[in-house]
Amino acid sequence: MGSVSAKAANFTESVIRDMTRLAMRHDAVNLAQGFPDFACPPELKRAAIEAVEADINQYAITWGARVFREAIAAKTMRTHSGWKVDPETDVTVTCGATEGMIAAMLALLDPADEVIVFEPFYENYGPDAILVGATPRYVTLHEPEWSIDPAELRAAFGPRTKGLVLNSPHNPTGKVFRRDELELIAELCTEHDVVVFTDEIYEHIVYTGEHVPMATLPGMASRTVAVNSLSKTYSVTGWRVGWVIAPAELTSGIRKVHDFLTVGAAAPLQSAGAVAMSLPDDYYAQLSAGYRERRDLLVGALARASFRVHQPDGAYYVMADFASLSDEDDVTFARRLTARPGVATVPGSSFYSGPGLGRTKVRFAFPKRLETLEEAAARLVLI
Repeated sequence: MGSVSAKAANFTESVIRDMTRLAMRHDAVNLAQGFPDFACPPELKRAAIEAVEADINQYAITWGARVFREAIAAKTMRTHSGWKVDPETDVTVTCGATEGMIAAMLALLDPADEVIVFEPFYENYGPDAILVGATPRYVTLHEPEWSIDPAELRAAFGPRTKGLVLNSPHNPTGKVFRRDELELIAELCTEHDVVVFTDEIYEHIVYTGEHVPMATLPGMASRTVAVNSLSKTYSVTGWRVGWVIAPAELTSGIRKVHDFLTVGAAAPLQSAGAVAMSLPDDYYAQLSAGYRERRDLLVGALARASFRVHQPDGAYYVMADFASLSDEDDVTFARRLTARPGVATVPGSSFYSGPGLGRTKVRFAFPKRLETLEEAAARLVLI
């Protein structure tokens, strides 16, 4: 009889997806998993249908259809102050940002390497490092503003540090890293010859401050691996189409790993992705404004229900502290909240390295119709 590998035994199944299953069981309002309950832009639907009908149904080039890679490069340069990307050598299309991150780590990190991860963190980053054989080193983001302690960050770098994961706007806190924080990270990564893996999927969902891509800082284009996807910006989380932008010498390794992980992303959806890249700039302004309205509705509802909340500056999540409501641990509280009054959330401890951390917190996601959030608000007052 076989057994589970030591690597697979070292982490749990996704808590986020487990809470979605629990939400379905209890017919709860699902504010656990970060997917919209509203339609994607109609242009994308039409483009996907037209691609299928045009028989774009066979393998694309492994690292991405040319038209999509060219569209990614053009959109990146247009929306990010002339960040120049070569679609032939710098872009790899992947099966979502999730595959993009693990493919990049497998390509660029070795067993016994260390990778710095800011804590709290999106739940995939730790298992990604473990699957690579690397060791995550966690650096705390300090409440209430989720700030970096420069001394703690400096201390995390050592002779085995080869990577750093940066997610801004940040899941789960909604933090948008300031330029001075990014400059400190860039300084340390340059000093220690470290590659930065940036998760950029919330780049256009910003309410306060600005999103500054790490690759646009002086000297950082050569050591930044930028992971992105269609999922969040274009409300197509089920399409599983993402991409990685990196300098050619790093891209060559990423493409090899990607090829043997998944071969390639869905060809007709890459054609639709090229259409997404051509949407006008006012699409992104409207996207951010719409999410700001949703954020304000949910933050107000949580405050009225006696949660302690720090208003997020970006992304579409709220970390809320329930210590004044219950002395339960986060898992018990989240599961009870899902059953009655019927609002699903994610236990805070799933975003931390230690089981005792995050025990008074839960994360709410608000990529939902206003009426969905209003229903959640009405239920939350019944806690």
